[in-house]
Amino acid sequence: MSSSLAGENQTLVAGKVYVPAQPSSFSFQAYWQLARMHEFPAGSILIFWPAAWGYLLGAHAAKPGHIQLASTLAGLFVWSTLLHSAGCVLNDICDVDFDRQVERTKKRPLAAGRVSLFGAWVFFLIQMVALVAMLTFVNHNALISGAFGIFPLATLYPLMKRITWWPQAWLGLAMNWTLPTAWLIASPNDYKSSPMWVLTFGTLCWTIFYDTIYACQDRKDDMKAGVKSTALLFGSYVKEILSVFGAMFVITLAYAGQAVQLGPEFFVISVGGCTVHLIWQLVTLDVEIPKNCGRRFVANGDLGYIIVTGMLVDWYLH
Repeated sequence: MSSSLAGENQTLVAGKVYVPAQPSSFSFQAYWQLARMHEFPAGSILIFWPAAWGYLLGAHAAKPGHIQLASTLAGLFVWSTLLHSAGCVLNDICDVDFDRQVERTKKRPLAAGRVSLFGAWVFFLIQMVALVAMLTFVNHNALISGAFGIFPLATLYPLMKRITWWPQAWLGLAMNWTLPTAWLIASPNDYKSSPMWVLTFGTLCWTIFYDTIYACQDRKDDMKAGVKSTALLFGSYVKEILSVFGAMFVITLAYAGQAVQLGPEFFVISVGGCTVHLIWQLVTLDVEIPKNCGRRFVANGDLGYIIVTGMLVDWYLH
């Protein structure tokens, strides 16, 4: 693990003092990359899909009009993008020393010195203000849920890889807390809903599934840097263990659909399509090839389209 030395940007990397170049001027591109917007919609869409599923299931009985449906989903997409962006900035602030030791991350704006630590903090706080402001437009229960999703869930995630081998589990809560929040936007008094909480657990399993695949890209570097992850914890049994988490996600998805009385279209398209997609990922996954892992991780964004399609088909046919 690296250690801080004399200045805030001096780091001991591989036994040598590493001092990144200081940014000479403001660079929009550097901040754009710090927020991972150059990879959009990857990441953001993995936060949005659980929100979309939660809203569609929570609103299934009432079925709001097209304009309300579209505007709510658009708002949830903006929220998800902001939350992902803020989370990436905070993660890079906390992990700047780790990032300088990992081949895939050492050129990130903060690690490479293209953005100052002060500038990153300001950028993070601006996004947090925007997120809090958006919460003022939802009902009381959804506001409480959304606030809990910001703190402690999202803001404490960067610390998890230092203290537990299961940071992906905490990330699962942080990424998918949009599901109960969106559900409560649609049905404010549904906070005791069994399908809502069961599917929230299922999406946590899904995050462990895809983020373990993501972490497999950096297993060698993470081991040297002292970063903990399920990719290291599962060792040579990654595929076998991930198959269990994938199965739990499918089971909870089917349960939620049955509990809110969705039609056969949902089970064929959403549950069946999700099952096939997860099997394809596991069969074609090669944890020893980083690019293969990266492509499988990104493919989970496509999985969201399959599930929401089944929900929308059911929405308009029943």
